[in-house]
Amino acid sequence: MDLRSIRYFVHIADAGSITRAAGQLGIAQPALTRHVQGMEAELGTPLLERLPRGVRLTTAGRKFLEHARRVVREIDRAQAELAHSAQPAGGRVILGVSPTTAAWLVPGCVERCRRQAPELSIKVVEGFSPQLADALGAGRVDVALLTNPQPARALRYTPLLSEPIVVVGPRGAAPARPFFTLAELSRTPVLITDGIRSALEEQLARAGARLNVEVEIDSIEAIRALLLRGSAHALMPVSTFHDDIASGRLSAWQITDASLHRMLVLAQPVQPTQPAATEAVAQIVAAEIESLFERGIFALPVPPGPGPRRLPGPSPVTPDMTAVQTRSQRRKSA
Repeated sequence: MDLRSIRYFVHIADAGSITRAAGQLGIAQPALTRHVQGMEAELGTPLLERLPRGVRLTTAGRKFLEHARRVVREIDRAQAELAHSAQPAGGRVILGVSPTTAAWLVPGCVERCRRQAPELSIKVVEGFSPQLADALGAGRVDVALLTNPQPARALRYTPLLSEPIVVVGPRGAAPARPFFTLAELSRTPVLITDGIRSALEEQLARAGARLNVEVEIDSIEAIRALLLRGSAHALMPVSTFHDDIASGRLSAWQITDASLHRMLVLAQPVQPTQPAATEAVAQIVAAEIESLFERGIFALPVPPGPGPRRLPGPSPVTPDMTAVQTRSQRRKSA
C-alpha cells in the first residue's frame, strides 16, 4: 500500500465509480482496479462493493476512508507548508469565490491573512464557478474555490470537501419527519440555482429521480428572502443557510435515499512554479474550510426547540474532508 493507492481510493470514493474516477484521473480503469485490489488484499477485507452503475463503500471501506483522508490531508499540508516556507510571500492575490460560499468563507480568510500574511494584498471577486474557471484561465483570478468544476487542462484542482445538499424550507413546514425521500422531493416544487441544478440532475438521474423546479434563481439573497417569507422550499448546500437553520429561522431536511452533494475544489492555473503569495492564499482558504468543517458548518445543525432533528446514527449524506489533487471534476456549479 502506498500514498498513490490511498489517493486513488479516496478519489474512487468521491466519484462513486471506478470508471468515472479513472476518466478523471487520466489512467486506465484496469490499473485503478488493481490498486484497489492490492489494498483489499493487504487489509484482508473488501473496501468496495461493485454495483451495476458504480461502487459503494463497505463498512470496512467507510472506516478506512476516514483514515485515508487524514493521511492524504496531512501529507498535502506538509508539502504545501514546506514549499511555502522556502519563499517569502508578498504581493497582490485575486481570490475568486461563488455566491454560495462567499458569506461564510471570506470573513475568516481575511482575518487569517491579517494574522498570517499581513504583507499580502488580497482582492476578492465573486462569480459562479464557470465564470471563475474562465477568469483563472485568462489570468484575471489567481486562485478560486469552485464547486463541481468541469475538466480543464489549464487548471490544477485540489478537492477539499464533499458537502451534502439538503431541502431548506420555512420554519415548521412539512414533512413532520426529519427527512425527505426522493419520491417526496420529486413532488415538491423547489427553488434552485442553475449551478446546483446542473450538479444534481446527474446525481438524481443515476437514482432514477427528477427535480421539480418551480423557479431557477441565481441570487442567494433572493432565495433566502423567499424562504423566510414562508412560501417556498429550496435545494441548497447545507452551509449556505447554516446560521438560519441553526437559529430556527429556517428548517432543513436530509434526503435519505440518495447522497446528493457538491464538491468544493481549490483551483489554480497550471504553472511550473506557483507564486509564493498565491500558495499562501490557497493554504489560508484550505485551512479556513477545515476549521469550518471542524465547527460543523457543513453538517445539518439541530435548531433550538421542536422541529427537524438529525437522523440517529450515521448521516446518509456526510461531509468529508480531503486534499487529493486531480485533473478534473464533475459538472458546473453554483
